[in-house]
Amino acid sequence: MKVIQIQGGYGLTHVKQVERQIPVPGPNELLIKIRAVSLNSRDLGVIAGFYQPDLSNPLVLTSDAVGEVVALGEQASRFNIGQRVSGIFTQSWISGEASTANWISTLGSPLDGMLAEYVVLPEQGLVHVPDYLTDVEAATLPCAGVTAWHAIVEEGGVKAGDTVVVQGTGGVSLFALQIAKLQGASVIVTSSSDEKLEKARQLGADFGINYRVHPEWDEEVLKLTNGRGADHIIDVGGAATLNQSITALR
Repeated sequence: MKVIQIQGGYGLTHVKQVERQIPVPGPNELLIKIRAVSLNSRDLGVIAGFYQPDLSNPLVLTSDAVGEVVALGEQASRFNIGQRVSGIFTQSWISGEASTANWISTLGSPLDGMLAEYVVLPEQGLVHVPDYLTDVEAATLPCAGVTAWHAIVEEGGVKAGDTVVVQGTGGVSLFALQIAKLQGASVIVTSSSDEKLEKARQLGADFGINYRVHPEWDEEVLKLTNGRGADHIIDVGGAATLNQSITALR
């Protein structure tokens, strides 16, 4: 089978297509034929060396995919042949609070990822793909989509009437925009591109702030909320944006 892996160093020149044997599922594992794969910003970070400090062994890239179950290992019982499944991004984080041990079980680094014709995963690290989602749609969800859901719904508890600021138009941010709108919130999107802000409006954004035009975008948030500030901010900029995010909050 064909796989795409990084080997021998970092950067795109070290990304290679190679042949491997089709893996055999062990106890409580499934063999999955991959049907669609999506790319995240994190995948570029893996290639650049931000997430995988040790490349002594080749690493199969990407974390998010949808596939079809084609073989069952012994004692595997949660899925049937032919069902569509998607891998959980953090394979060992099944419930409760995440632990340090969970964070070494992420697909696409440090575990082999999904950019292969076939993969084997433990059945506890898989979820059913609902019929109303296409392969491509469902393949975008495990990392960015679930991150946004966790922030907006599980942690944020966003409700109708809240104001949510979403930074940028990357995967997590666009999912957060749409999920926040489903909760009935008003959403402000920041971007350096008027074109991207227009696309965000087409996805439901109520307001857009071009932070190239308005470097003090936190002040613009306060203006748009009549001095009240936002209820929630999806901060994806870290140290570069955190102070302004705090200023823009209620």
